[in-house]
Amino acid sequence: MLVRDPGRRVLQPLVAAALGLGSGIFLFSVAAGLLGSWRAALAIAAPAAALAAWMFWKHPPVLVDEAACSRGLKIVAAVATVLALVQLGRLAVFMVAPERPEWSSLPASNWEVRHSCVSAYYVAAKGAGAGANVYDDSLYTAPDDDRAKVRKPLMLGPFRVDVYEYPPAFLPLPRALLAVAPDFIRFRTLWFGLMGAVVLGAILVTARLMGPAAGTRALLYSPLIWASYSTISTFQKGNVQVLVIAISMLAMTFFEQRRWAAGGALLAYATASKLFPGLLAIDLIVRRRWRALAWTVGLGAGIVLVSLLDLGWTPFAAFLKHLPGLVGGEAFPAFRNPAAIAINMSVPGIVFKLKLFGLAGASFEAAKIVGWVYTIIAVWATVVLARRSLATEERPLAWMAILVLATLRSPFLPQTYGVFPSLWLLTLLASMHAANAKTVSLTVVGWLALSAFWPMDWPMDPRWLTLLNMIPQALTIALAILVVRRTAAPERSAVAPTSALAT
Repeated sequence: MLVRDPGRRVLQPLVAAALGLGSGIFLFSVAAGLLGSWRAALAIAAPAAALAAWMFWKHPPVLVDEAACSRGLKIVAAVATVLALVQLGRLAVFMVAPERPEWSSLPASNWEVRHSCVSAYYVAAKGAGAGANVYDDSLYTAPDDDRAKVRKPLMLGPFRVDVYEYPPAFLPLPRALLAVAPDFIRFRTLWFGLMGAVVLGAILVTARLMGPAAGTRALLYSPLIWASYSTISTFQKGNVQVLVIAISMLAMTFFEQRRWAAGGALLAYATASKLFPGLLAIDLIVRRRWRALAWTVGLGAGIVLVSLLDLGWTPFAAFLKHLPGLVGGEAFPAFRNPAAIAINMSVPGIVFKLKLFGLAGASFEAAKIVGWVYTIIAVWATVVLARRSLATEERPLAWMAILVLATLRSPFLPQTYGVFPSLWLLTLLASMHAANAKTVSLTVVGWLALSAFWPMDWPMDPRWLTLLNMIPQALTIALAILVVRRTAAPERSAVAPTSALAT
């Protein structure tokens, strides 16, 4: 019946066209990074976008169920899609032409324009190949840096070099990209395109797993993820957090499809890169998914072995020395910047936010205690979710909630990429309920709350910035709690007339 639905004949091509345009933007960036020519990239991306749109129309990743939609949801999806595509298109121009900051996500903020997370991966990948200690601060920070003040970075062209704070096993990917895009601008552009393509694919695969009704709503809500400034800012900076979240979700989806090797490889690399996705291993243990766990552990060992063969033991020995400061927070120079402290969404980071308001005894030691107490809570919540008998369409909510809880354990979690999994979780949670006016309205309000943002270099007292940041931080925690407390009965969650956001 879906094939003959006139609503689907209209909506499905529109969805396909939007997906084709998005794919074209990311393919343009990939081609520009590989070829070093935006003209050649455009010549490739334009027909490829048309072909992708046709493919998405003829072979949709999610069969649009018109009965699962509402007029309000369609309007929200349309507005968010236009906003997302305009922002991504502008950003693609800035990727290939960094001398044109007017095309960046927020030209009025020098911090937003010039800060580059991906610069750390590029410098570390080059340094590791030359035998350097990738945790040596001199690779990233100016020689005249004053540790009592805000960090003074080295510059890589017009961009500020960020500090590398990841395990050595993350480096094989940037080192592979370095081989085909040795110049930083090309590397940055290629990274943006690949990151966007993987995230888009993960959103589509996750929505497909949820079935026609919930999957349709997840698909139509998903432009809200891309339309948020925080997401666009993260893609401009190139922070790998969104990629790690995406491949973690792909991994768990592949496990559901019994694609053990693909799922194991992705979850292993995500964990080896950022550590926090390892919390999903507890889910596998509790649910006795031994084959998935074995593939993850085995391929994780393989990734470490490849890294050892490529880089040698030196970076691993350096990482073991660096790890205590990474877990405790001392390794992050952001704690020298009151504005960075204010936008830190992590639970241990609350200690330093309170310090801005004059709390005595707010130290790294106090933050560590808070962090380990919270770790116990996060593990408990993961076990609770894993022990439930969930319908297939509900499982992505549990996985995303676990990832949200895991990210909040980091000592430093900037808002720009900290809310990305929260935005995704919001759309997944909304998709489990009828798309009535109340659900759609609450979802939009939640999106606005999560998107509350103020650039670090715009004037504002750090205490006021802290209070502003508490809005998305509190909602992020609330969303995770909502999922943990959800009923496990699929028949109620799939047809509930009101949103869980109202409870």
